[in-house]
Amino acid sequence: MNSNDIRRAVEQRWNSLTKPPGSLGRLEEAITRLAIQQGTPNPSLDRKAIYLFCGDHGITAEGVSAYPGEVTRQMMLNFVHGGAAISVLCRRMNIRTVIVDAGVKGEPVEGTLNHRIGEGTRNFALEPAMTREQAQRALDAGAAIAHANSEDIRAAGEMGIGNTTSASALLCVLTGADPFDAAGPGTGLAPDGVRRKAETIARAIAFHKPDPSDPIGVLAQFGGFEIAMMTGLLIASARQRIPVMMDGFISCSAALVAQAIEPAAAGNLIYSHQSAEPAHARMLTALGAQPLFDLAMRLGEGTGAALGISLLEHALALYNGMATFAQAAVSGPDAKADG
Repeated sequence: MNSNDIRRAVEQRWNSLTKPPGSLGRLEEAITRLAIQQGTPNPSLDRKAIYLFCGDHGITAEGVSAYPGEVTRQMMLNFVHGGAAISVLCRRMNIRTVIVDAGVKGEPVEGTLNHRIGEGTRNFALEPAMTREQAQRALDAGAAIAHANSEDIRAAGEMGIGNTTSASALLCVLTGADPFDAAGPGTGLAPDGVRRKAETIARAIAFHKPDPSDPIGVLAQFGGFEIAMMTGLLIASARQRIPVMMDGFISCSAALVAQAIEPAAAGNLIYSHQSAEPAHARMLTALGAQPLFDLAMRLGEGTGAALGISLLEHALALYNGMATFAQAAVSGPDAKADG
């Protein structure tokens, strides 16, 4: 079946159920889109996975985060031991969790997938965050992870102290946003810290003179290893026709890069939520995205994406489990009134 046939079949199913047409709003739209992405009017969410990409950032030397850089490794250990918020959600929702070391300082951690490009990126206030070759290796690693696995839906999450600064810089270069609009509190910066972050990004952009038409070059100048690997995963997932549930500000910066590299990749993404990070709304607009919910979350880790998968599962249960008007002997909207 082609996409138009699938859309018609899903909409016919929705309209046959015991409810007013369209009354489940964007839940109906989400399942229709999922069906088209999976290429069937009977989509499945039985196999779920979240890929948690972790990487350190040299830009933390500029004082752009409320937390020290070593927290990246500490939180990666917390993921492995199952103590983080995303760990709790994935256990509860039966989502397979894959923790990827994209480039965290220190020895490799048992229980993680080792795709380390280096021990953190360099300080992009002074030099490119990574070489172009490293950026390409990270993209390729993300693609390899995608192609080595198969599920009905996957999600992209991240951990990396300093990565909101990278995400803000990518937003500025790829959309023309002003650094003072793009920089936000991240992990909890006070207003003077947010101003310092914006000034750091502005200086770095002036220093590097990035070319927005070269997204891999921009990624190398300002990105993180974990952002680059997420980008590779997103592009490869689109080729596999495996939908990806996006998380918040950082994961969506990877979507911006993926869209710039391969525009078709953006059509494969489902956006879980609008983050409390102020510039996320602008980022979603640039992606043409309409998120499923807004709970003023800003934790990252893929927590919004996990909740997005759960919401999608509830929508699919309605799609599959509700009675039709005929089955329930309920008059449909087109029934003639007596008399």
